Amino acid sequence: MFQGAGRIPWLLVLSCLALTTAGLAGLLRADELYGRTQLVERQLVWLMLAIPVMAVVAATPWRLLRVWSFPAYGASLVLLFVTLFMPAVNGARRWIPLGLFDLQASEPARLAFIMALAAWLMHRSSQTTVRGLLVPAVLALVPMLLILREPDLDTALLFVPVLGCMLYCAGTRVSHLSAVTLLLVVSLPFLWQQMSSEQKSRIVSVVVQRDGGSAPAGDGFHLHQSKQVLALGGLRGSLYEQPSLVDDPAAWQLPASRTDFIFVMIGERYGIAGCGLVLVLYAVLIWSGFGIAAAAREPWARLTAAGVTTLIGVQVVLNTSMTVGLLPITGTPLPLCSYGGSSLLCTYAAVGLLVNIRMHGRWEVASIPFAR
Repeated sequence: MFQGAGRIPWLLVLSCLALTTAGLAGLLRADELYGRTQLVERQLVWLMLAIPVMAVVAATPWRLLRVWSFPAYGASLVLLFVTLFMPAVNGARRWIPLGLFDLQASEPARLAFIMALAAWLMHRSSQTTVRGLLVPAVLALVPMLLILREPDLDTALLFVPVLGCMLYCAGTRVSHLSAVTLLLVVSLPFLWQQMSSEQKSRIVSVVVQRDGGSAPAGDGFHLHQSKQVLALGGLRGSLYEQPSLVDDPAAWQLPASRTDFIFVMIGERYGIAGCGLVLVLYAVLIWSGFGIAAAAREPWARLTAAGVTTLIGVQVVLNTSMTVGLLPITGTPLPLCSYGGSSLLCTYAAVGLLVNIRMHGRWEVASIPFAR
C-alpha cells in the first residue's frame, strides 16, 4: 500500500502526534480548573479518525490528488455557500450540522484552495506578470468573500500569506509581491473603517495593555487573563511546582480555554519549559514541511507542500502571539492542539499530503521548475 514507506518522514509524523498529546494535556487541565466536560473524550475520538485520514491521504497516488484539486475546490465553495444558510451560533454561520458533529466548512476550503492554486500555477509562467496574478487572486478571493459573509475575518485573512508564499515559490517577481504588499498597507485605513467595534477593540487591547490591578473589560479582559494564567504556571508549571491556588477564583478565569487559548493551558500546567517544548515541536514540523517542499521536484507537489506548511505556520504564529499580547486576539486555533474535530481532521489530512509528497514527490522532474 505504501510504496516508498522507508521514506516516511517519521520526525514530522511523531511531532504531530506529540503536539496533539500536548493539546489533550491542556484540555485535561482546563477540565480541572473550569469543570469536567466530555471534550477530552471527543478529541480522542477525532484523533482516532484523523490518523486513518492522514494514512489514506498519504497512500493515495499524488497524481490522483492533483487531478481532483479543482473538483475539491469547487465542492469546498459549495459547502461555504451552504454554510451561509445554516442557523447562526453566537451571531455567526460557520458550521454545517451533520448529525453527530458540525462541519466547519472553512477548514477543508483552505486545503482545497492550496491544492487548486498549485494545480493552476504548476504549468504556467504567467504569474511572473501582473496580469498573470489575476486568476490566483480570484481563486483566493472567492472563498475569502464567502467566509467573510459568515462572518469570519480571521479565517479569511489566512488565505493572504498562503497565496503570497505559493506565488513566490511559483516564480512571481518579488517586486510584484512587494507592490501588492504596499497596496495592502495603504488600504489599512479603509480596512479599519470597515471593521466592527469588536474587531477594533481587539487591536486597541494590544496597543494599550495593562498589567496588574483589576482586569479590564471587553477584549482587554481576554488578553489580561491569558497573560495572568500563563504567568501562574511559572517556569515549570503547576504540575511540578504545585503552587497554592490564588484565593480569588476570578484570577483563573479564561474564556475559550479549550480552543483559542489552549496554549495558555499548556503553559499553566507545564510552565515556560512546556511552552518552549511545544514551540520546538512546531519548529520541527514547519522545518520538515519546508524541507519536503524544497526536495520535491514536481511543481504541484512543491507548491502544495509550501502552501500547507505556510498555513500551519501562520496559524501557530497568530495563536501563540495573541496569548502574550504580541498580536490582537483572534479566533485562530492552535493546529493539532486546540479542541475541534474539523480542524484536527483537516490538519492531519494536510500532514498526510506532506507525507505523500515526501514519499513520491521527487520522482517527476519539471522542465524549468519555478524559474524567475
